[in-house]
Amino acid sequence: MGKLTYLVLHCTATPEGRAVTADQIRSWHTSPPPQGRGWKQVGYSAMIHLDGRVEILTPFDEDDDVEKWEVTNGAAGINSISRHIVYVGGTDKNGRAKDTRTQAQRIAMDNFVKQTIAAHPSIKVAGHNQFAPKACPCFDVPTYLRSIGVDETNVHK
Repeated sequence: MGKLTYLVLHCTATPEGRAVTADQIRSWHTSPPPQGRGWKQVGYSAMIHLDGRVEILTPFDEDDDVEKWEVTNGAAGINSISRHIVYVGGTDKNGRAKDTRTQAQRIAMDNFVKQTIAAHPSIKVAGHNQFAPKACPCFDVPTYLRSIGVDETNVHK
Protein backbone atom coordinates (compact mmCIF):
# COMPACT_ATOMS: atom_id res chain seq x y z
CA MET A 1 0.00 0.00 0.00
CA GLY A 2 2.57 2.59 1.12
CA LYS A 3 5.59 3.44 3.24
CA LEU A 4 4.91 3.58 6.98
CA THR A 5 4.86 7.32 7.65
CA TYR A 6 2.72 7.88 10.77
CA LEU A 7 2.05 6.38 14.16
CA VAL A 8 -1.31 7.83 15.19
CA LEU A 9 -2.42 7.86 18.84
CA HIS A 10 -6.10 7.40 19.70
CA CYS A 11 -8.47 6.90 22.64
CA THR A 12 -11.53 4.65 22.72
CA ALA A 13 -13.70 7.62 23.81
CA THR A 14 -15.03 5.59 26.72
CA PRO A 15 -15.44 6.67 30.35
CA GLU A 16 -12.44 6.74 32.65
CA GLY A 17 -11.81 3.39 34.29
CA ARG A 18 -14.20 1.36 32.11
CA ALA A 19 -12.54 -1.67 30.54
CA VAL A 20 -12.96 -2.33 26.82
CA THR A 21 -12.29 -5.60 25.04
CA ALA A 22 -10.87 -6.25 21.60
CA ASP A 23 -14.16 -7.90 20.66
CA GLN A 24 -16.04 -4.72 21.59
CA ILE A 25 -13.73 -2.60 19.44
CA ARG A 26 -14.13 -4.99 16.52
CA SER A 27 -17.91 -4.93 16.90
CA TRP A 28 -18.06 -1.12 17.11
CA HIS A 29 -16.03 -0.84 13.92
CA THR A 30 -17.06 -3.80 11.77
CA SER A 31 -20.71 -4.49 12.62
CA PRO A 32 -23.17 -3.08 10.12
CA PRO A 33 -24.84 0.23 10.99
CA PRO A 34 -26.56 1.23 13.17
CA GLN A 35 -24.79 -1.07 15.69
CA GLY A 36 -21.36 -0.41 14.18
CA ARG A 37 -19.60 1.54 11.46
CA GLY A 38 -19.62 -1.21 8.86
CA TRP A 39 -15.88 -1.07 8.22
CA LYS A 40 -14.06 -4.07 6.75
CA GLN A 41 -11.28 -3.75 9.33
CA VAL A 42 -10.91 -2.53 12.89
CA GLY A 43 -9.58 1.01 13.34
CA TYR A 44 -6.43 0.20 15.30
CA SER A 45 -3.33 -1.94 15.11
CA ALA A 46 -2.98 -2.21 18.89
CA MET A 47 -4.82 -1.32 22.10
CA ILE A 48 -3.45 -0.34 25.51
CA HIS A 49 -5.66 -1.70 28.28
CA LEU A 50 -6.18 0.03 31.63
CA ASP A 51 -3.52 -2.19 33.22
CA GLY A 52 -0.97 -1.27 30.52
CA ARG A 53 -1.23 -4.54 28.63
CA VAL A 54 -0.78 -4.00 24.89
CA GLU A 55 -3.02 -6.17 22.73
CA ILE A 56 -2.46 -6.49 18.99
CA LEU A 57 -5.79 -6.02 17.18
CA THR A 58 -4.48 -6.23 13.63
CA PRO A 59 -1.19 -8.07 13.08
CA PHE A 60 1.65 -6.11 11.52
CA ASP A 61 5.24 -6.82 10.65
CA GLU A 62 8.22 -4.63 11.40
CA ASP A 63 9.18 -3.54 7.90
CA ASP A 64 8.63 -0.03 6.57
CA ASP A 65 5.83 -1.01 4.19
CA VAL A 66 2.16 -1.02 5.12
CA GLU A 67 0.76 -4.11 3.45
CA LYS A 68 -2.93 -4.39 2.59
CA TRP A 69 -3.50 -6.81 5.50
CA GLU A 70 -1.97 -4.27 7.96
CA VAL A 71 -4.22 -1.33 7.03
CA THR A 72 -6.61 -0.22 9.75
CA ASN A 73 -9.29 2.49 9.65
CA GLY A 74 -7.87 4.92 12.22
CA ALA A 75 -7.83 8.24 10.31
CA ALA A 76 -9.33 8.86 6.88
CA GLY A 77 -6.84 9.68 4.15
CA ILE A 78 -3.69 8.28 5.81
CA ASN A 79 -4.58 4.69 6.72
CA SER A 80 -2.46 3.14 3.98
CA ILE A 81 0.66 4.79 5.44
CA SER A 82 -0.11 4.59 9.16
CA ARG A 83 -0.17 2.41 12.22
CA HIS A 84 -2.80 3.26 14.85
CA ILE A 85 -2.69 2.60 18.59
CA VAL A 86 -5.53 3.28 20.99
CA TYR A 87 -5.65 3.58 24.77
CA VAL A 88 -8.80 2.59 26.64
CA GLY A 89 -10.51 5.72 27.97
CA GLY A 90 -10.55 9.33 26.86
CA THR A 91 -13.70 10.72 28.51
CA ASP A 92 -14.90 11.60 31.96
CA LYS A 93 -18.04 9.98 33.39
CA ASN A 94 -20.17 12.56 31.52
CA GLY A 95 -18.60 11.85 28.14
CA ARG A 96 -16.42 14.95 28.02
CA ALA A 97 -12.93 14.66 26.55
CA LYS A 98 -10.30 13.96 29.20
CA ASP A 99 -6.84 12.42 29.27
CA THR A 100 -7.66 9.37 31.38
CA ARG A 101 -4.48 7.37 30.83
CA THR A 102 -3.49 5.36 33.87
CA GLN A 103 0.14 5.26 34.95
CA ALA A 104 0.39 1.78 33.42
CA GLN A 105 -1.08 3.05 30.14
CA ARG A 106 1.36 5.97 30.06
CA ILE A 107 4.31 3.65 30.53
CA ALA A 108 3.02 1.26 27.86
CA MET A 109 2.38 4.14 25.44
CA ASP A 110 5.84 5.62 26.10
CA ASN A 111 7.41 2.23 25.35
CA PHE A 112 5.28 1.60 22.25
CA VAL A 113 6.07 5.03 20.82
CA LYS A 114 9.81 4.73 21.51
CA GLN A 115 10.02 1.17 20.16
CA THR A 116 8.15 2.19 17.01
CA ILE A 117 10.50 5.12 16.46
CA ALA A 118 13.53 2.87 17.05
CA ALA A 119 12.24 0.42 14.43
CA HIS A 120 11.17 3.19 12.01
CA PRO A 121 13.47 6.21 12.57
CA SER A 122 11.70 8.47 10.06
CA ILE A 123 8.16 7.89 11.38
CA LYS A 124 6.09 10.87 12.52
CA VAL A 125 3.94 10.46 15.65
CA ALA A 126 0.64 12.34 15.82
CA GLY A 127 -2.72 12.45 17.52
CA HIS A 128 -5.91 11.60 15.65
CA ASN A 129 -6.99 15.20 16.29
CA GLN A 130 -4.14 16.40 14.07
CA PHE A 131 -5.86 14.78 11.07
CA ALA A 132 -9.56 15.18 11.95
CA PRO A 133 -11.71 17.65 13.92
CA LYS A 134 -11.91 15.43 17.01
CA ALA A 135 -10.70 15.58 20.60
CA CYS A 136 -9.10 12.12 20.25
CA PRO A 137 -6.73 11.19 21.91
CA CYS A 138 -7.76 13.87 24.45
CA PHE A 139 -4.25 15.17 25.10
CA ASP A 140 -1.75 17.27 23.16
CA VAL A 141 0.44 14.73 21.41
CA PRO A 142 3.36 17.01 20.43
CA THR A 143 3.65 18.21 24.05
CA TYR A 144 3.47 14.62 25.31
CA LEU A 145 6.14 13.47 22.85
CA ARG A 146 8.50 16.22 23.90
CA SER A 147 7.92 15.32 27.57
CA ILE A 148 9.17 11.78 26.95
CA GLY A 149 12.20 12.91 24.95
CA VAL A 150 11.06 12.17 21.40
CA ASP A 151 13.20 13.97 18.84
CA GLU A 152 11.49 16.82 16.98
CA THR A 153 12.03 15.01 13.68
CA ASN A 154 9.48 12.41 14.85
CA VAL A 155 6.87 14.91 16.08
CA HIS A 156 4.12 15.62 13.53
CA LYS A 157 3.28 19.30 13.57
